[in-house]
Amino acid sequence: MRRLQSGTKLVVASHNPGKVWEIRKLIAPYGLDAISAGDLNLPEPEETEATFEGNARLKALAAAVGANLPALADDSGLEVDCLGGAPGIFSARWAGPTKDFGLAMKKVAEEITARHGWSHPGPRANFISVLSLAWPDGTTQQYAGRIHGVLVWPPRGANGFGYDSMFQADGEDITFGEMDPARKNAISHRAQAFALFEHEALGPPMTTAATTPGAAPNAHDGLDAAAQSISTREEFVRFVSYLQADLKTNRAAWTNSTLDAYLDAIGNHVTDAAIPAEPVWRTLARTLLAASRNR
Repeated sequence: MRRLQSGTKLVVASHNPGKVWEIRKLIAPYGLDAISAGDLNLPEPEETEATFEGNARLKALAAAVGANLPALADDSGLEVDCLGGAPGIFSARWAGPTKDFGLAMKKVAEEITARHGWSHPGPRANFISVLSLAWPDGTTQQYAGRIHGVLVWPPRGANGFGYDSMFQADGEDITFGEMDPARKNAISHRAQAFALFEHEALGPPMTTAATTPGAAPNAHDGLDAAAQSISTREEFVRFVSYLQADLKTNRAAWTNSTLDAYLDAIGNHVTDAAIPAEPVWRTLARTLLAASRNR
């Protein structure tokens, strides 16, 4: 197995800000200089494979060849037993072109209810994550993790992203959406896959993330990832609380830290920005964040 050395530039082969944020946090202690496929303006390849393993490999290879750097891709999703494993590899596509996972969760709940009704405890499901490490010469290495549990409806909690708010892992009494991110990141499907990746492809962690060549994800990176993943009102409310906390702890980083300047920046952003087609709560969150740092 080939291993990544400290100082290596690694492409995180994803345009999903939540995934990029999670993976950057996981690899930060290992001295890897991480950059996302989105930052490099690499196109997203069409996911044409029939398995998570195949799609993870496809995405990692496309990024590795496109950037001429090693690349790490994740393909993950929700598999519901009573839906025959759906949405499965189509988990992101169930969220539609605007990646509205509020609608995706509702679609899952409606499909289950229409076919089987909703029992208590909820229907069995699992999250799966497959990490693929690819090199420009075509070499790939695969690592898979799963976590099993039940689904809940209506969704609970505004942490995480995707289907987190409707998934309750076995042995837990709260959903991933209600769980502290550090707790979720210790037990999740992606954490299990990463543990295998860590064992086979990484050297020992450095003493502190601050010593790594690529800076560890900062507070603004996390806020940006959160804002771009919002689909529901509950997630927006939680995001506002994150923004308030950021103002208290990182006021010096805010370009517009007074109410007058902040409101003026909101007005300028809404007037000047090209507003994408996306869930309205996501647009609001991204506007509030943009106004904190931009004039």
